[in-house]
Amino acid sequence: MLSAARLWQLLGQPGGAAQMALGEPGGGVALGAHRLHRFTLDIGGAQVPAIYLSPQGPGPYPAILYCHAHGNRYEIGAEELVLGRPALQAAYGPALADLGFASLAIDLVPFGGRQGEGPEAALAKAALWQGRPLMGRMLAELHAAFHWLAARAEVDATRIATLGLSMGGTHAYWLAALEPRIAASVHLCVLADIAPLIASGAHDLHGSYMTVPGLLAEGDMGDVAALIAPRPQFVGLGGTDPLTPMAARDPAVARLRSAYARAQDRLQLHLSPDTGHVETPAMRRDTLAFLTRHLIG
Repeated sequence: MLSAARLWQLLGQPGGAAQMALGEPGGGVALGAHRLHRFTLDIGGAQVPAIYLSPQGPGPYPAILYCHAHGNRYEIGAEELVLGRPALQAAYGPALADLGFASLAIDLVPFGGRQGEGPEAALAKAALWQGRPLMGRMLAELHAAFHWLAARAEVDATRIATLGLSMGGTHAYWLAALEPRIAASVHLCVLADIAPLIASGAHDLHGSYMTVPGLLAEGDMGDVAALIAPRPQFVGLGGTDPLTPMAARDPAVARLRSAYARAQDRLQLHLSPDTGHVETPAMRRDTLAFLTRHLIG
């Protein structure tokens, strides 16, 4: 049976991620009624561009660790939090701040200000040779970012959720599975088992960052998401999304439902039957309502 400890081992991080994130956001600039901070976090010696958006008022705020998407748009990275991307209805940062949430996003390698560390395929291949998959490096950095966020005086460490779409969605639910202090998770356009994707060839639509050697001998993506139970979890899916076809989506969802058999009110599944790899207006509305309900009340 999969566990958080076993996942860390498969990710090449035995004993769990131990990196610290160090850095101060400074005074920031006004973004409407809120404060936008662009700064750099030192994570294990890596200089990681970060964006922190704090709402008006003294706090303590609930907070979102926002995980950016891929989409072969390596130039975007953490800026997705405030600028959005085509697959989203709009940027999440301002909408979250309007509801009273602080939010943090970091550039994962090789995105945003870290494109010079790439390309992705070369990074992934080197990491696999070293027994430390790129997915593990990404999650270790996000884990450090979570601890940075939880340590902020203006943030309520008991009310931090993860949120993301596509690659960001994968990171959002994996990190929540790995870190029990994460209060809730929202992932959009991503949940599907890998074994059925391999059988159809659709796994090749994913980036090389996502490879986790040995996972399929012990479980699949539905089992990872199930580790979040009974904490609140929102799953948004498009019925025609080529990354989440029915044959791969349904078994993952079935095991997830089983994990929440005694906490059904904490699992929300949103299937948009006629849309693909995009957030819909209804998905956005339900995501914000879910986060408000479970983290603000």
